[in-house]
Amino acid sequence: MRRNDFFFAVLLGLPVLTIAAATVPLSGSAPVRVAAVSHAHAAPGDPSADPSADPSGVPPADPSADPSADPSADPSGAPSAQPSATAAAPTAAPTAAPTGPTPADFIDIRQVPPKRNGVRPGRGASRGTFVSRCGRNQNGHRNPDNFIVAPGVSNGAHHTHDYVGNLSTDGFSTDQTLLAAGTTCSGGDKSVYFWPVLRVTTPGDTSGQDGNNGTILQPASVTLQFRGNAVSKVKAMPQFLRVITGDAKSFTNGPTNARAQWTCTGFTNRITTKYPVCPRGSQVQRILDFASCWDGKSIDSANHRTHIVFPDAATGACATGLTAVPQLRMVLTYNVRQAQSRAIALDSFPEQVHSPITDHGDFENVMPARLMNRATWCINRGRRC
Repeated sequence: MRRNDFFFAVLLGLPVLTIAAATVPLSGSAPVRVAAVSHAHAAPGDPSADPSADPSGVPPADPSADPSADPSADPSGAPSAQPSATAAAPTAAPTAAPTGPTPADFIDIRQVPPKRNGVRPGRGASRGTFVSRCGRNQNGHRNPDNFIVAPGVSNGAHHTHDYVGNLSTDGFSTDQTLLAAGTTCSGGDKSVYFWPVLRVTTPGDTSGQDGNNGTILQPASVTLQFRGNAVSKVKAMPQFLRVITGDAKSFTNGPTNARAQWTCTGFTNRITTKYPVCPRGSQVQRILDFASCWDGKSIDSANHRTHIVFPDAATGACATGLTAVPQLRMVLTYNVRQAQSRAIALDSFPEQVHSPITDHGDFENVMPARLMNRATWCINRGRRC
């Protein structure tokens, strides 16, 4: 440093080291500092810019930095725009969720070919029926729970169910709470019967929960019919037996457990897995058949299916070792105006896009023993009760 510069610095009260630092860029050591800064901001093509590209890469310029941080972040510690954009990505994802149903999910019922006749009852068949009269949910008992599949969880179904029968049913129901509650059914049937609601959708309506929007259609009628077996008599169901039918996630799971059956009144020999477009004067119907070949010991199973399965599709018989019990059939009928015929949609899990193949139902038997015995007697005697 020249003598005049030194005295000038002292006169201004500046530290001599600061002046020395200021003069460093003019000295021969300048390339060293520039190289260090240049290394911290390596070019995108340099493998050291992304530590994940080379495990032996040079550590970040700031050893105290979060090792999970974006390597392109400013080593000075100032927040950069890049991490903010990354953090915002998950928030934007729900807006890209698929919606439905699509036009391909609908079909004119008159375009559905008539189905073949089912299994003919044999000599030992149980030909009778028993109907439990439980109304059509006039009291508006609905919630998005499912105590069978998601016990102890509110909104465990992520779609709304219609209930008839037991008045207390929600996600926290137990055998004991159901037994203690009232019912909408006659004869003291405290059983639980439920299914996803059907809605009429309106473009732009986002008022619902979990993507289930639109006006709920109350069924015009609900028939809960217990039927027999094509080759044998049936035995009484045990109390608290739980049975499900269909697969609420069959759009993504595939059709293995799907049991959706849609039709129209006056066209019940035509069954489809799509939403039916019915002619004027005809009503939309959903038919939900439940499994009826019981293992004889379990009232439920881990997947809610293996303890009770469907009869053989070709013969109608239960497999060896299984016992035929009354088979529940739910028939749900709706008045759908012509203008609404292609605007109906089932409530569903969001990723199931309201596909009609996801139709499903749930049941727990909480009939008194005397009522179940009567139902069994009617079915085995060929009566209609």
